[in-house]
Amino acid sequence: MSGGLSIHCVDVASGRVAEGLQVSLRRLGPDGEPTGPVLAEGRVGANGVLQHPALMGEAITAGGYEVRFEVGDFYRGQGTAVPDPAFLETVPYRFHIADVSQHYHLPFKFTAWGFSLFRGGA
Repeated sequence: MSGGLSIHCVDVASGRVAEGLQVSLRRLGPDGEPTGPVLAEGRVGANGVLQHPALMGEAITAGGYEVRFEVGDFYRGQGTAVPDPAFLETVPYRFHIADVSQHYHLPFKFTAWGFSLFRGGA
């Protein structure tokens, strides 16, 4: 696979993919803050991946991006007791794409209390 972006989410507390987790992607402006319209958003599917056509399309160009993971809502939707507000309500992840010919795979491994984000192999 070349080009594009994939986002894979795993709830490591349960040992399962994070089906239903709400995820959104926006571009970063020159000041490093999210700007413009949401490029992709939706809920993670049964395979643990956010499926959205923009992730593999021309919308993914060189530059900065922010992915937002709605962790608090995910755990409340699972019936997990979390504080209000949750320790992790929304997790933002900012990254940059320099070479659009490469595929950027972003694994998000999390619990209600912590997370790991990195560029993985795809």
